[in-house]
Amino acid sequence: MERPGPSEVTGSDASGPDPQLAVTMGFTGFGKKARTFDLEAMFEQTRRTAVERSRKTLEAREKEEEMNREKELRRQNEDIEPTSSGSNVVRDCSKSSSRDTSSSESEESSGSSDDELIGPPLPLKMMKEPGNHIEEDIVGPLPPPLYEDAEDDDDDDDGDSEEEENPVQKIPDSHEITLKHGTKTVSALGLDPSGARLVTGGYDYDVKFWDFAGMDASFKAFRSLQPCECHQIKSLQYSNTGDMILVVSGSSQAKVIDRDGFEVMECIKGDQYIVDMANTKGHTAMLHTGSWHPKIKGEFMTCSNDATVRTWEVENPRKQRSVFKPRTAQGKKVIPTTCTYSRDGNLIAAACQNGSIQIWDRNLTVHPKFHYKQAHDPGTDTSCVTFSYDGNVLASRGGDDTLKLWDIRQFNKPLFSASGLPTMFPMTDCCFSPDDKLVVTGTSVQRGCGSGKLVFFERRTFQRVYEIDITDASVVRCLWHPKLNQIMVGTGNGLAKVYYDPNKSQRGAKLCVVKTQRKAKQAETLTQDYIITPHALPMFREPRQRSTRKQLEKDRLDPLKSHKPEPPVAGPGRGGRVGTHGGTLSSYIVKNIALDKTDDSNPREAILRHAKAAEDNPYWVSPAYSNLPHSVSSPPTSAGLSPKPCLPKLNLMMRKQRMSPNGKSVKSEDSHVKAICMRGRNIG
Repeated sequence: MERPGPSEVTGSDASGPDPQLAVTMGFTGFGKKARTFDLEAMFEQTRRTAVERSRKTLEAREKEEEMNREKELRRQNEDIEPTSSGSNVVRDCSKSSSRDTSSSESEESSGSSDDELIGPPLPLKMMKEPGNHIEEDIVGPLPPPLYEDAEDDDDDDDGDSEEEENPVQKIPDSHEITLKHGTKTVSALGLDPSGARLVTGGYDYDVKFWDFAGMDASFKAFRSLQPCECHQIKSLQYSNTGDMILVVSGSSQAKVIDRDGFEVMECIKGDQYIVDMANTKGHTAMLHTGSWHPKIKGEFMTCSNDATVRTWEVENPRKQRSVFKPRTAQGKKVIPTTCTYSRDGNLIAAACQNGSIQIWDRNLTVHPKFHYKQAHDPGTDTSCVTFSYDGNVLASRGGDDTLKLWDIRQFNKPLFSASGLPTMFPMTDCCFSPDDKLVVTGTSVQRGCGSGKLVFFERRTFQRVYEIDITDASVVRCLWHPKLNQIMVGTGNGLAKVYYDPNKSQRGAKLCVVKTQRKAKQAETLTQDYIITPHALPMFREPRQRSTRKQLEKDRLDPLKSHKPEPPVAGPGRGGRVGTHGGTLSSYIVKNIALDKTDDSNPREAILRHAKAAEDNPYWVSPAYSNLPHSVSSPPTSAGLSPKPCLPKLNLMMRKQRMSPNGKSVKSEDSHVKAICMRGRNIG
């Protein structure tokens, strides 16, 4: 009897070898036919398998729960340690289930190997043999965890609850590093979303960039610039993508720079002669602060002394996107001192100089959605407003030395208020902790009257739970980064401090404190660069460069290069060197000229002393007067008197007498020679 093929089992048409095909084609058939499957039967079998597995899992869990109840009863009655019977039962059950699974798999594999089927196992055969079910992955939701895992989870929950009860333990303040920005107030702090770079700005107009991964223990900034020339930096903030920085200064034009400090765009300045500020293209007065949109790339907001809050787009710096105009209850203009976006970016909040807080819908610029008139004292500058991470609570830091919490769902009164927090800067910060359980702000002090503090308030009760003494100056800026879990603080004496905990914090300051400070390598000698020219002619080829040590040893043996400088000369001088009265020849000559060398000798004798030499050698005098039309000298007289002295000879003697034989000028004889000449002319 022939064994039925797989096509018969699957319900396809069963037919033997075709004799006509053998006669015509030379072979009996094309081999095994393709199997067909009943999908509905397969789905039904899969559902039954899932139900069976789920039932077994539930039965095992019920048995486990019964065993655990028995354990609890034994603990309460006998007060002894629990035995491990329950775990053994679980192990036995798991072992038996694994054995059943392995046996079923082995039987299925043997059955499939006998048939030599191609493809997945047949569902009809599985229906005929219900004992040989293939236990595959469970279809449907996973069963709940076992009791042991539940106990571990309960322990973890207990630990978490303990930490929740005391949020002070999550404050990372065990370690700190100090970044030296300058000597003036650090009025702006910004940290990119990844926590890799910190940017600081101050009253000294400088903006400095700090790279935690590139710094060493020297804590030096890798770049410093002045993007707004001679305007104080009031606000710095990274965009939500971290590729741009919003720079708000004391000018009327905000700037956007990239991560390396290059300018991306600058807002246009409006026309200050237009009354309606909504008709101008930009701000017309000093800016206060700015903020990026948390969701939309390239959109940011600024507020100014022109009583407007404007939104901008980086792609369109020539005109603002929209204008919000805060108003008092009487409809008059009021200056906003700070502004911010909500966490989802749908709301815009601004605090004004009259003490009010106004909140608009981002798409509706006419009337505010929420308006509280007396949030803080009128006439004081509210320095900061910020939203919590859940978006329901607003914190405001007032110039009246208070910190208040507001629920925007019931914006009719503050939830909590804390006083006694002095502030002297128009940009004193406040922020929420990453878990939204703490509110942080800084305090200001007079110089030499204490130290500035960083104060922590619990959000639920608003009690002052912790304080950190920062430095002997005011605390202006504070920033708690959610990813790094590190606190950045800007102070009034030019310092930026970073607080972290090695166990609770991530990256940031932990990357640079472990790097040792690089030592500058100082070269002993400055050597000239050596140019290698292998194909140059011998007369142009430079000698081969040798080591510096050998060159120094060779120079030491040279008597000229290693000549010791002579000490200064004391006294009148010796060996051709000038004394201490002057180090140059000109100083020596000036000193000798100033000496008094009065000559009381007879000038006539001094002149006539050279008369014979002039007559014997007339080379210098006779050619000069040979071309004269008549003789200058007078002929002898009849009275027998001697002739008058010749004026050219007299002039020659006068020239010779002006310079002494040793080359020195004699001024005292000039007057006598001039008198002789005048006397000779009178005689003539």
